[in-house]
Amino acid sequence: MSTTMSEGDSIGESVHGKPSVVYRFFSRLGQIYQSWLDKSTPYTAVRWIVTLGLSFIYMIRVYLLQGWYIVTYALGIYHLNLFIAFLSPKVDPSLMEDSDDGPSLPTRQNEEFRPFIRRLPEFKFWHSATKGILVAMACTFFEAFNVPVFWPILVMYFIMLFCITMKRQIKHMIKYRYIPFTHGKRKYKGKEDLHRCWSALGAQ
Repeated sequence: MSTTMSEGDSIGESVHGKPSVVYRFFSRLGQIYQSWLDKSTPYTAVRWIVTLGLSFIYMIRVYLLQGWYIVTYALGIYHLNLFIAFLSPKVDPSLMEDSDDGPSLPTRQNEEFRPFIRRLPEFKFWHSATKGILVAMACTFFEAFNVPVFWPILVMYFIMLFCITMKRQIKHMIKYRYIPFTHGKRKYKGKEDLHRCWSALGAQ
C-alpha cells in the first residue's frame, strides 16, 4: 500500500513538475515575439511607417464596412492618451516646484541641458499604438462591436476633446518651460559666450 502511494506520488511529481505543452508553446512564442521587438528597436522610421500603414488599412476597412464607429472612436481616444503621455515629462514639474532636488533650468556657464525624460517612451508609445490598431482591426470581424451610432457626433466630440487636451498640454509646456523634443546634448551659453561669438563674427 505504501509502495503504491509512493509510486503514485513520484508519478504525480514528474507530471506536475514539467511545464505543459501549451505553456511551453506560449513561452516560446513570447520569446520569439520579444526577440523581434528587440531587433526592431533601432528602426524607428520603419516601425512608424508600418503603424501608419496599418492605420490606413484600418480606416479603409471601416469606410468600406460603414460601421464600427464606436471602436474607431475608442481607438482615437486611446491614441490621444498615449500621445499626451508621450509629450508629458516623467516627473510632473508642478510637483517639483518647491523641491530643491527637482529638475531645473541651467543657470551657469557651460552647464549642460538635462535631457527630456518622457512619461511614455517612444518605443512603448509605438508598441501600444500598434497593438491598439490590431485590436481594433480584430473587433471589426465581430458584429457585436458594431454599435449603431451617428458618427458625425463622434467626430465633432473627438475634435473638441483633442483641441481642449492639446491646449491644456501646450499651456503646461509654456508654464514650466519644457520642450518634449531634444536632439542630442546642448550646452547652455551665457552672455559672455554670446558676446565672444558676436565679437568673432565682427572681426571676420
